[in-house]
Amino acid sequence: MSKGQNVVWFKDVNKNDIPLVGGKGANLGEMTNAGIPVPPGFIVTSTAYFDFIEKTKLQDKIKTLLKPVDVHNSKQLQTVAAQVQKLVEDAPMPPEIARDIEQAYIKMGKGLVAVRSSGTAEDLPEASFAGQQATFLNVQGEKEVVEAVHGCWASLFGARAIFYRQEQGFDHFKVGIAVPVQRMVQSESSGVMFTIEPSTNNRDEITIEAVLGLGEMIVSGDVTPDHYIVVKKDLKIRTKDIKKQEWKLIKKVGGHGKSDNIKIDLTPAEKAMQKITDEDIIFLAKIGLTLEKHYDWPQDVEWAKEQGQIFIVQTRPVTTTKKEAKTTHDIDAPILLSGAPASPGVASGPVKIVPDPSQIDKVLEGDVLVAEMTTPDFVPAMKRASAIVTDRGGRTAHAAIVSRELGIPCVVGCEKATTTLKDGQIITVDGSNGKVYPGKIEVQSDVHIRARGELKTKTKLLANLAQPEIVDKVAKRDVDGIGLLRAEFMVAEIGEHPSYMIEQGRGRSS
Repeated sequence: MSKGQNVVWFKDVNKNDIPLVGGKGANLGEMTNAGIPVPPGFIVTSTAYFDFIEKTKLQDKIKTLLKPVDVHNSKQLQTVAAQVQKLVEDAPMPPEIARDIEQAYIKMGKGLVAVRSSGTAEDLPEASFAGQQATFLNVQGEKEVVEAVHGCWASLFGARAIFYRQEQGFDHFKVGIAVPVQRMVQSESSGVMFTIEPSTNNRDEITIEAVLGLGEMIVSGDVTPDHYIVVKKDLKIRTKDIKKQEWKLIKKVGGHGKSDNIKIDLTPAEKAMQKITDEDIIFLAKIGLTLEKHYDWPQDVEWAKEQGQIFIVQTRPVTTTKKEAKTTHDIDAPILLSGAPASPGVASGPVKIVPDPSQIDKVLEGDVLVAEMTTPDFVPAMKRASAIVTDRGGRTAHAAIVSRELGIPCVVGCEKATTTLKDGQIITVDGSNGKVYPGKIEVQSDVHIRARGELKTKTKLLANLAQPEIVDKVAKRDVDGIGLLRAEFMVAEIGEHPSYMIEQGRGRSS
């Protein structure tokens, strides 16, 4: 695929085109060509974004603003991020790029579309950038689509995106952004599917979560979704946990943007109903198996159902895949709260209730972050927390996903955590079993690992390594070496594929 194009169609790209169309765009093309039911669309390439930055001469101005920023100073970070985003938003889009976007939108038949960000270092194993940039739903009209693409470009410099890149060691100007523009699915129901049980890393199971209406409510944690587990071996539904849903999010007729989505209260029958049929659950599980086999890796899949048909709107690698957690423990203490086990482990600390991301500074190292739900704006505080507890959300909500990536215990969907718990109260969070207890409790696992010198075996214990900077830390563990080196992570950190660099004559000289 030529790097000189501003716009490409899904059918013309595949998983090898991440530098041009980003992780999300590459996956949409890959799925389209594999026969997966994907709503049609096109992608505004990273070439267009880099041309915009170059022609508007923004790089030096942005560098000047970002250079002194301490990303752990939340207020400073948010202030500078707003300044950088305004620079990007105020810079005019080159007319040839705007024209190409408008013509592609007309060619696809106009109508309502979703305009999503797709970072060129996004959706790689061990380096997920999910949720860091903007999405605009229900966009309609040529000028409106161009404006939404411009908004996606600006979101590359949101506070949480700047923070995440800095923490992961990515150069702000080597990470580009592409923008898929896709026919909007008006979801009767929607959800998320993991082709692995995400809280235990059990590869024998598929987890599906579902809500009525649009799917933003799941990842945001606004509602607690239905939870279904399907056994891969025989495609039998093992678990159906039906949750009461008070309201749904739908498209307001005549609206053109995300702000036009409205909440609709559900009837008593709708509140109690199973969100999708058993047949839908099995159909989704089969697609999940197809995707996992195609990518040779467990997948995190977003889906939506419209007029009886299920569409896949996104897939990406599960970035928190580790050895299956098998440790168990018993805690003999009164239970304060119960919820869904979202990230395994046990940790104690003082409660810090955070009703809004503007108050994340109150969370100190070792505190237990308690919130109604979390958003990407909570991430700096989540990195300081010893554990996380939320009122709402399921195992695939933002709080759950980030907690697993950080390796800290998390319990979601407790309903009354923010009203039951008090600031400063010491609690113990059992993320393996979905329980919260009063006070500090020391837990002794019932799984005992003997010293390596006592264990007679011919099997070597090898570790996975994705981040070169932690090689010394890994070397100090009781392992025999590195079994899997995630080279694609290092490629993403470079910002350019080595093959492309060689093509440009920038390989190592002899």
